Amino acid sequence: MLIAGTTPCSATQPASSLRPEIGDFITEMANRHDFSRNELETVFSQVRFQPSVLKLISAPASAISWNEYRGRFVNAQRIKGGVDFWNTHAQDLARASKIYGVPEEIIVAIIGIETSYGATTGNHRVIDALTTLAFDFPRRADFFREELEHYLLLAKEQGFDLFGIKGSYAGAIGVPQFMPGSYRRYAVDFDGDGQIDLANNAVDAIGSVANYLKAYGWRPNEPIAIRARATTEALQAFLDAGIEPSYSVARLRQAGIIPINTAPPDESLAALIELNDQGKRQLWLGFKNFYVITRYNRSTFYAMSVFELARAIHAGKHAGRKL
Repeated sequence: MLIAGTTPCSATQPASSLRPEIGDFITEMANRHDFSRNELETVFSQVRFQPSVLKLISAPASAISWNEYRGRFVNAQRIKGGVDFWNTHAQDLARASKIYGVPEEIIVAIIGIETSYGATTGNHRVIDALTTLAFDFPRRADFFREELEHYLLLAKEQGFDLFGIKGSYAGAIGVPQFMPGSYRRYAVDFDGDGQIDLANNAVDAIGSVANYLKAYGWRPNEPIAIRARATTEALQAFLDAGIEPSYSVARLRQAGIIPINTAPPDESLAALIELNDQGKRQLWLGFKNFYVITRYNRSTFYAMSVFELARAIHAGKHAGRKL
């Protein structure tokens, strides 16, 4: 519960009934960031515990195949939506790509996977979600407490209503689904209107996604992922090394892991990526830019879906055909 008592309720509670740990958090915010204790007590007396948030974040991940995961995002609807989004925002995407070095189709694909190009940005009040997780989800309480701190600072800096912003059950905000900490670090006023608005402004989202990827080390004009084949079954050591590129292409070739249909430089570093679907194995080499995409969402399936959706959107746009 967020408010002291036996059950959550919809009525505003007096500040004196706030839980002690919330009172401690208010004291920290007042001391560290010069917030008004009275204002924060008023805010937290109106925050509502959200059992649905705890249920959603605690639900075990269902095991699905790569093809099933891919089908959720790399499909005709998202490809067409991506082409339409690119056509609508062509100048802004070209500008973002020029400034930050990230291809337009990668920016579009991330926004497409995150929120269907802004159509589904979440319906949980961010203040409720973050407070619930900060104080009633022990496993990641420190992380969400930090994000709650960032959210309060963000609202102070941006001047928006704490209770007016809705997002995901984890507290991610807006068209690109930035957590508050990422919002403060990487969001940019890309349309130059004097305000950073990721909740409603696709142009700010475009620039912010590109800036995020650049900040994590995106390398312009370098590969993302390349299909590979193996002439050996001794792959486990390479797979166990994880998704951060650590083996040169030359070393992988020596071990019998061969790029298909292209020849990246021998000195390029890559990680071996394995995708399985009903016993059928796909091998890929994931380069630095693949790893950068996983900084947005730490899932190999996610990064590969971004890569493949981006390729499909690029092909659809430049083919000039309806999808």
